[in-house]
Amino acid sequence: MKLNFNKQQCFTVPKAFYQLLNTELESIKTPSQEINIIILNFRDPGYSPKNGGFHPVEARLERVGQQWQIVYITDFSFQGLPYPELTVDIDVCFISKEVFSLLCGWLQNKSANELLNQFIGNFIEYHSMDSYQVSVSFE
Repeated sequence: MKLNFNKQQCFTVPKAFYQLLNTELESIKTPSQEINIIILNFRDPGYSPKNGGFHPVEARLERVGQQWQIVYITDFSFQGLPYPELTVDIDVCFISKEVFSLLCGWLQNKSANELLNQFIGNFIEYHSMDSYQVSVSFE
Protein backbone atom coordinates (compact mmCIF):
# COMPACT_ATOMS: atom_id res chain seq x y z
CA MET A 1 0.00 0.00 0.00
CA LYS A 2 1.46 3.32 -1.07
CA LEU A 3 -0.20 6.55 0.04
CA ASN A 4 -0.52 9.80 -1.85
CA PHE A 5 0.06 12.45 0.84
CA ASN A 6 -1.28 15.99 0.95
CA LYS A 7 2.02 17.81 1.31
CA GLN A 8 0.35 21.23 1.53
CA GLN A 9 -0.56 20.78 5.19
CA CYS A 10 0.26 23.43 7.79
CA PHE A 11 3.62 21.93 8.75
CA THR A 12 6.25 20.92 6.23
CA VAL A 13 7.82 17.55 6.90
CA PRO A 14 10.78 16.08 5.04
CA LYS A 15 10.21 13.86 2.02
CA ALA A 16 12.10 11.16 3.95
CA PHE A 17 9.28 11.06 6.52
CA TYR A 18 6.65 10.34 3.85
CA GLN A 19 8.96 7.69 2.37
CA LEU A 20 9.41 6.12 5.81
CA LEU A 21 5.63 5.85 6.28
CA ASN A 22 5.10 4.37 2.81
CA THR A 23 7.95 1.89 3.31
CA GLU A 24 6.34 0.64 6.52
CA LEU A 25 2.92 0.36 4.87
CA GLU A 26 4.28 -1.46 1.82
CA SER A 27 5.70 -4.17 4.07
CA ILE A 28 2.36 -5.24 5.59
CA LYS A 29 -0.85 -6.83 4.40
CA THR A 30 -3.69 -4.32 4.25
CA PRO A 31 -7.35 -5.13 4.87
CA SER A 32 -9.58 -5.63 1.86
CA GLN A 33 -12.23 -3.12 2.99
CA GLU A 34 -11.87 0.61 2.39
CA ILE A 35 -9.50 2.24 4.83
CA ASN A 36 -9.97 5.81 6.03
CA ILE A 37 -7.67 5.91 9.06
CA ILE A 38 -4.21 4.43 9.60
CA ILE A 39 -2.38 4.52 12.93
CA LEU A 40 1.30 3.59 12.99
CA ASN A 41 2.98 2.82 16.32
CA PHE A 42 6.77 2.78 16.56
CA ARG A 43 8.10 1.13 19.73
CA ASP A 44 11.54 0.35 21.10
CA PRO A 45 10.97 -2.96 22.93
CA GLY A 46 13.78 -2.13 25.35
CA TYR A 47 12.48 1.30 26.34
CA SER A 48 11.80 1.53 30.07
CA PRO A 49 11.91 4.13 32.85
CA LYS A 50 14.99 2.47 34.31
CA ASN A 51 17.01 1.82 31.14
CA GLY A 52 15.80 4.60 28.84
CA GLY A 53 15.80 3.97 25.10
CA PHE A 54 13.92 5.40 22.15
CA HIS A 55 10.58 7.02 22.96
CA PRO A 56 7.47 5.41 21.45
CA VAL A 57 5.98 7.41 18.58
CA GLU A 58 2.47 7.26 17.12
CA ALA A 59 1.29 8.78 13.83
CA ARG A 60 -2.34 9.02 12.71
CA LEU A 61 -3.19 9.42 9.02
CA GLU A 62 -6.65 10.09 7.56
CA ARG A 63 -7.95 9.86 4.03
CA VAL A 64 -9.34 13.08 2.58
CA GLY A 65 -10.64 12.43 -0.92
CA GLN A 66 -7.84 10.79 -2.92
CA GLN A 67 -5.07 11.96 -0.60
CA TRP A 68 -3.92 11.22 2.92
CA GLN A 69 -3.15 13.80 5.57
CA ILE A 70 -1.16 13.55 8.76
CA VAL A 71 -3.46 14.27 11.70
CA TYR A 72 -0.88 14.01 14.45
CA ILE A 73 2.52 12.66 15.39
CA THR A 74 3.02 12.04 19.10
CA ASP A 75 6.14 11.15 21.06
CA PHE A 76 5.67 9.53 24.48
CA SER A 77 8.04 9.28 27.43
CA PHE A 78 7.99 7.87 30.94
CA GLN A 79 7.37 10.58 33.54
CA GLY A 80 6.79 10.68 37.28
CA LEU A 81 8.08 8.94 40.36
CA PRO A 82 7.83 6.55 42.08
CA TYR A 83 5.61 4.90 39.43
CA PRO A 84 6.49 6.33 36.00
CA GLU A 85 3.76 6.41 33.37
CA LEU A 86 3.90 6.98 29.63
CA THR A 87 2.84 10.55 28.93
CA VAL A 88 2.82 12.82 25.90
CA ASP A 89 6.25 14.39 25.48
CA ILE A 90 5.82 16.01 22.06
CA ASP A 91 2.53 16.25 20.17
CA VAL A 92 2.37 17.69 16.66
CA CYS A 93 -1.24 18.43 15.71
CA PHE A 94 -1.60 19.17 12.01
CA ILE A 95 -5.29 20.04 12.43
CA SER A 96 -4.90 22.75 15.09
CA LYS A 97 -1.52 23.82 13.66
CA GLU A 98 0.14 23.57 17.06
CA VAL A 99 2.99 21.68 18.63
CA PHE A 100 2.98 20.64 22.30
CA SER A 101 6.12 20.09 24.32
CA LEU A 102 6.04 18.69 27.85
CA LEU A 103 8.72 21.23 28.77
CA CYS A 104 7.26 24.33 27.04
CA GLY A 105 3.52 23.76 26.56
CA TRP A 106 1.79 24.67 23.29
CA LEU A 107 4.02 26.28 20.67
CA GLN A 108 3.16 28.07 17.44
CA ASN A 109 4.91 29.54 14.41
CA LYS A 110 8.73 29.55 14.49
CA SER A 111 9.09 27.67 17.79
CA ALA A 112 6.66 24.99 16.63
CA ASN A 113 8.48 24.54 13.32
CA GLU A 114 11.88 24.36 15.00
CA LEU A 115 10.76 21.66 17.45
CA LEU A 116 8.97 19.75 14.67
CA ASN A 117 12.07 19.77 12.45
CA GLN A 118 14.28 18.52 15.29
CA PHE A 119 11.77 15.87 16.38
CA ILE A 120 11.10 14.51 12.87
CA GLY A 121 14.80 14.59 11.95
CA ASN A 122 15.70 12.61 15.07
CA PHE A 123 12.83 10.17 14.50
CA ILE A 124 13.93 9.48 10.91
CA GLU A 125 17.49 8.86 12.11
CA TYR A 126 16.38 6.53 14.93
CA HIS A 127 14.15 4.64 12.49
CA SER A 128 17.08 4.19 10.10
CA MET A 129 18.98 2.56 12.98
CA ASP A 130 16.22 -0.12 13.26
CA SER A 131 15.35 1.14 16.73
CA TYR A 132 11.63 0.45 16.45
CA GLN A 133 9.16 -2.36 16.06
CA VAL A 134 6.22 -1.08 14.06
CA SER A 135 2.56 -2.00 14.37
CA VAL A 136 -0.21 -0.65 12.16
CA SER A 137 -3.95 -0.49 12.73
CA PHE A 138 -6.65 0.40 10.21
CA GLU A 139 -10.13 1.85 10.53
